[in-house]
Amino acid sequence: MGEMRKDVAERYQLWLESPVFDRETKTELQGLAGNEAEITDRFYQDLEFGTGGLRGVLGAGSNRMNIYTVRKATQGLANYINKEQSRKRGVAIAFDSRHMSMEFAREAALCLAANGIKAYVFDSLRPTPELSFALRELGCVAGIVVTASHNPPEYNGYKVYWEDGAQITAPRDKEIIREVNAIVDYGMAKTMEQKGALSQGLYQTIGTEIDDRYMEELKKLVIHPEIVHKQGQDMKIVYTPLHGTGNLPVRRILSELGFEKVMVVPEQELPNGDFPTVSYPNPEDKNAFALALKLAEQTDAELVLATDPDADRLGIYVKNPVTGEYEAFTGNMSGMIILEYILSQKQKLGQLPEHGAVVTTIVSGKMSREIAQRYGVERIETLTGFKYIGEQIKFFEQKKDHEFLFGYEESYGCLVGTHARDKDAVVAVMKLCEAAAYYRSQGLTLCDQRERLFKKYGYFSEGLCTVTMKGVEGAKKIRDLLEKIRQNPPKRIGEYQVCAFRDYEKGSMLDCTTGKWSEIKLPKSNVLYFDLEEDAWCCVRPSGTEPKVKYYMGVKGINREDAAGKLERLTSAVKSLS
Repeated sequence: MGEMRKDVAERYQLWLESPVFDRETKTELQGLAGNEAEITDRFYQDLEFGTGGLRGVLGAGSNRMNIYTVRKATQGLANYINKEQSRKRGVAIAFDSRHMSMEFAREAALCLAANGIKAYVFDSLRPTPELSFALRELGCVAGIVVTASHNPPEYNGYKVYWEDGAQITAPRDKEIIREVNAIVDYGMAKTMEQKGALSQGLYQTIGTEIDDRYMEELKKLVIHPEIVHKQGQDMKIVYTPLHGTGNLPVRRILSELGFEKVMVVPEQELPNGDFPTVSYPNPEDKNAFALALKLAEQTDAELVLATDPDADRLGIYVKNPVTGEYEAFTGNMSGMIILEYILSQKQKLGQLPEHGAVVTTIVSGKMSREIAQRYGVERIETLTGFKYIGEQIKFFEQKKDHEFLFGYEESYGCLVGTHARDKDAVVAVMKLCEAAAYYRSQGLTLCDQRERLFKKYGYFSEGLCTVTMKGVEGAKKIRDLLEKIRQNPPKRIGEYQVCAFRDYEKGSMLDCTTGKWSEIKLPKSNVLYFDLEEDAWCCVRPSGTEPKVKYYMGVKGINREDAAGKLERLTSAVKSLS
């Protein structure tokens, strides 16, 4: 086999010969004979069960998403649950519209059942946040969602949640990873027939009853139902689920609140794992909005909304009545619209709690700092990843020291309420449309409200750029790049002096004016962060889900043009770090 690594060749051969793997898998692998690069990519490692679970390209091989890697992950999870003596509580399972999602959900359920753990499986696709809700509603010890979120169509994934409804965090994530890694032979993963699992009461289908309860909880969060009902009669909204899970729940909540003129993009309404109308089913990508914007122009809609395949992210465009153009709102800005609306209205009604808290991540926009201060609410920063925001809700409940009001991250995800412990695009749609209806009753559009926020709190602007580095070489390049910056952190980035340097891997922060190091009280993570002059900042980290390095940056300007210029220059300077 030429220069192919010995361990890769052996692993490939094992999959071809072992009775554990089915004929279909072996046929796919036989078709790769002689293609060393492809064989290496499929077998140079086991698909890593990271801190959030699995995510990878579909196909046969140890470094791919398939029934065997799903069984292995689930067996590890089952072993952990049994060691915790929590099997009686069961596990809830949901899945999205991607290829093999339903099959992977079933495989996971049957593996759990074979280990004596009851699985509650949704009868058809559901949003990720509804899984977070369902497992708490059913009193489960854990939850699984089969989704690759907004990744391209060739991907799928598997995320694990714990009893509080948030994705697993330290130390439990590492403990589960240890159990998964202990499954060294795919034959160790147990399974059983669905018929047997059903007859033993270890496999239960769930559906409409959970949907109804989820909707009830969402409706409790509406502040001005009468305004919504009145404005909703003629407020035109275009919505696209991008072939994913959002279609039914989003339409249902808007309809039940009184939004009567919701138009769904017909070409993107039905679930489809090929995502045929978009190159990338991500509401952060403007190209994903092409069909929705076309429909909006035809119907003169005020709001254009898109949710990603597992309906945990929301992207929006708003019609500017002055220019007649549709303008994209960043994830930070749509978050700020919702945050200001919630805090201002709760204050007006005397409903602001004494110890209210807003939770965000270190790479999200900083306008929330000013808004929180204005309303006397504490703002808490976590590491990147919504699981850390969800975890804070658990801490608040345990310590009884804060009341959760809102959580958001820059990547188009937010949460209102504590019904779920993950970002929830269904509640985000509901809240954003409610805010739009309220401001509409005041004669304002969301474009007007955005301008009011800028004038009130400052012209904050944020950006993100990514560099893809695939495969074995790519992973090494990303590690080397961060290490290089870590060893020699710059004193200036572009036109800005570095005020402080935070190394979250080491758990320490350097004050550049005093030269003193101090401890960072957050979990360890391979993230480098620079506090810059004039409320500017930037950050470098590897993606947790894709072979990319991510550069984040933010500035504050005196007006929109000033902020845009500053951001452009800072982006160039940050890119040059690599």
